[in-house]
Amino acid sequence: MKPSEAIATLKENMSKSIVGQEQLIERLILVLLANGNMLLEGLPGLAKTRAIKTLAGELDCGLSRIQFTPDLLPSDITGTEIYQPETEEKFIFQKGPIFSNLILADEINRAPAKVQSALLEAMEERQVSVAGSTYKMDPLFMVLATQNPVEQEGTYPLPEAQMDRFLMHVNIDYPDDNSELEILRLVRTEQKKVENSSEKLSPKVIFDAREEIAEIKISESMEKYIVSIISASRYPEKYSEELAKWIDFGASPRGSIAIDRCSRTHAWMNGKEFVTPDDIRAVVHDCLRHRLILSYEANAESISPDMVIDEILNKVAVIA
Repeated sequence: MKPSEAIATLKENMSKSIVGQEQLIERLILVLLANGNMLLEGLPGLAKTRAIKTLAGELDCGLSRIQFTPDLLPSDITGTEIYQPETEEKFIFQKGPIFSNLILADEINRAPAKVQSALLEAMEERQVSVAGSTYKMDPLFMVLATQNPVEQEGTYPLPEAQMDRFLMHVNIDYPDDNSELEILRLVRTEQKKVENSSEKLSPKVIFDAREEIAEIKISESMEKYIVSIISASRYPEKYSEELAKWIDFGASPRGSIAIDRCSRTHAWMNGKEFVTPDDIRAVVHDCLRHRLILSYEANAESISPDMVIDEILNKVAVIA
């Protein structure tokens, strides 16, 4: 089976368990193929954790769930050295839950900054440094963090440096009425269903798909279009007074890299051999909404990052 067919089957299987959240399923698979990390934000009960567990259940890989709480310590995530006097080395490193393939960082904003920062090195360099030694992560590695946008009591906002390390920041909304009806029936059916014994997808399929995605062509005009979008977020005064009033700080180079990787993956998932403006516009909101720092005026006027990105797309023309 070709990687594209296997990924299509993966998406179809996930859709059987996750109803009314087609974009969430697509984004999960896209970030996995793009070799990135994802931040999911949505109200409780909107299938954030369920979607991640479903993805892990379809793959032949490990899943670690870390429930972030105010009393969590960095060593609870990365692991620590254990003193064992009967051994020759005396101190043995005991790996923490970060050493798995898919990492579910549940309610990541409930832990203080020093705990959140324990993920930084693993997310970017794919390694963990403890007591002067460096330990590599598995080749298949992905952090999937969730947070609740409503409950602010007892939470700690994620630092900008950590937000920038997420390839995508995906918002989840309520399902429509028809999907809600399907969810009721699905949950009722699952109570009678036995364990799913279907064959799991090998990590090799993911690696093969990544190799094909690396061959997706992106023209110079599309590269310049991406750069122009990022430039508009950094120098909004060149485009309009409103944008200049709304944006304090624009996206870093990670923003342009994210759009490039995600647009090529989006093109591959849709059977294309090259990136089009539609591929870029399809991923730009999820790639940039967490990388823009809005001004006090924008917050006072209830201007969201998505509204700012919409305005940027209206002002920036595709370069032929």
